[in-house]
Amino acid sequence: MTTTTDTDRSPNPVDLHVGGRIRMRRKLLGVSQERLADDLGLTFQQVQKYERGANRVSASKLYEIAKSLQTSIAYFFDGLVDPSTARAEGVAESGAEPFIHDFLMTPEGLELAALFPKIKRGRVRRRILDLVRSMAEEEENETVDAE
Repeated sequence: MTTTTDTDRSPNPVDLHVGGRIRMRRKLLGVSQERLADDLGLTFQQVQKYERGANRVSASKLYEIAKSLQTSIAYFFDGLVDPSTARAEGVAESGAEPFIHDFLMTPEGLELAALFPKIKRGRVRRRILDLVRSMAEEEENETVDAE
């Protein structure tokens, strides 16, 4: 008999990525979870589970989601490491996937992700990054000082 550990229950990084991309595309189009669910013949709770990576999306359902959100199936995999060039685990080793998912699951992160590429001047993008980095370091220092 096998036992289930907490690590067995955590979502697969690929499922997290695909779910985050579904959410990002849906939000960019201004489509509610309810409307997407209606298009797919699901409940909005099922769409929430897909977006969180809690439930895996089947190939046929991913096809329907792509059709509903007017994009290619490949869109949902953009940014993943190519499995033919990845190590045996088949997923990026950087550990960035959960951070990206957490970032995209916030309304501010999603909006920032949508707007940032629209800033064409590299110098401005770097200054924004410097500002955010500085603010994050300040937060981190305040947290350490509070302990």
